[in-house]
Amino acid sequence: MLETVAAATLLALLVAIMSQRISPLVALILVPVAGGLAIGAGAHLPAYMLAGITRIAPVAGMFVFAILFFGLLGDAGVLKPLVSGVLRAVGKDPKRITLGTALLALVIHLDGSGAVCFLITIPALRPLYDELGMDRRILACTASMAAGVNFLPWTGPTLRAGAALKLPVGEIFTPMIGVQAVGLGFVLAVSWWLGLREERRLGISTAAATAPAERITLPARFWPNALLALVVIGVMV
Repeated sequence: MLETVAAATLLALLVAIMSQRISPLVALILVPVAGGLAIGAGAHLPAYMLAGITRIAPVAGMFVFAILFFGLLGDAGVLKPLVSGVLRAVGKDPKRITLGTALLALVIHLDGSGAVCFLITIPALRPLYDELGMDRRILACTASMAAGVNFLPWTGPTLRAGAALKLPVGEIFTPMIGVQAVGLGFVLAVSWWLGLREERRLGISTAAATAPAERITLPARFWPNALLALVVIGVMV
């Protein structure tokens, strides 16, 4: 009985959200409540809700903090020199462009938001890909690989795993630092290989691929803000 209602609740939740008949927030509230009432657990629902909120609140707090904190750093221009530096360094060498794509996606993904990562990385580099005739799928692939590493403790997969396992994020993340390092190395190696393949396909010589010479200007109070960001990241990790 319990398994049947649980499966029906999950199916109804998926149908309600994917059919767009009601908003996801309403579906996530009403459908589980209906499932609880169906198994006769209506009297226990307030206690279940309180326990769930208590367990999820620290995870949600960390995620909201990361988005707000790194969003403010972006508004203050702290990330702009990093982005400009990556774009300045890649030039028109496909190998450097794909590596720069991965590095740029990693920098933008500091806030843990995949949507922001793609909205900044792809528009910034797509004109360069189009100018050289590089395959846009490589841009999407490289950015997705870099964003998918999730090498910080406040990214979505780590937070969801912590919430599901009822463990502090640090207990999950810290033992995986070595694996994350291997994943980063894999992303950079594959990005370089994809760039090399495009270079051969397009017949671009390395000598002809020159980097632009624009000078990178630092915004006001860049170093104090950058130091603050490094301290916060170090403490969080």
